[in-house]
Amino acid sequence: MENLPENEGARPAPRTVRLDHRQVRVLAHPLRMRLVGALRVKGPATATDLAETLGTNTGATSYHLRQLAEVGLVVEDPDLGTGRQRYWRAAHQVTQWEPSDYDDDPDARAAIEWIEGDQVRYLTQHAEQWFARRHEWSPAWRDAFGMGDVFMTVPPERLQALKDELWAVFERHRAEADPAAPGAEQVQIYLAAYPMLAELRLAAPISDATPLPDEDTP
Repeated sequence: MENLPENEGARPAPRTVRLDHRQVRVLAHPLRMRLVGALRVKGPATATDLAETLGTNTGATSYHLRQLAEVGLVVEDPDLGTGRQRYWRAAHQVTQWEPSDYDDDPDARAAIEWIEGDQVRYLTQHAEQWFARRHEWSPAWRDAFGMGDVFMTVPPERLQALKDELWAVFERHRAEADPAAPGAEQVQIYLAAYPMLAELRLAAPISDATPLPDEDTP
């Protein structure tokens, strides 16, 4: 599993971290996840800046930044700090893990399961916010954005190879893109692959389905 964020400006080779057991336990917290994400997307910032961005208070933000710094996920940026003003930056641009990395540590396993669940919750929130505001965007962007799925029957080795190939495609386009190009916007792309569980219901019963806007309802 990887998290590969947009990187502003010139793009050196991504600094990658494979989360160890301690790092994953520390990262499994809503605010800490958002802090690392904000620093990766927006660049170095102070605790005050981050608190304003994330809607929290400076004291709590400073505390959680220190916790992240203790395990090497964020670092101070001495080139930007002046006096008591401390700037923080993400220590890495890419986070990697595999669920099996934590099979021997129940606490770390619970932490990575929480992190993966938080990603799904964030994806859902992100999509719902987009759906509510998509009318504000141009037809070109509305057509470019979107989602889709495909079904296949493969062994785990082929699925892993497919994921690796797709990540390489994402990274190539990320590296080649020019953020200063006319009309460029920051976007986020998700990659997910899950099994078709035997008990999975592909659709809600008709009686429970939400009507489309132009459907007649009693």
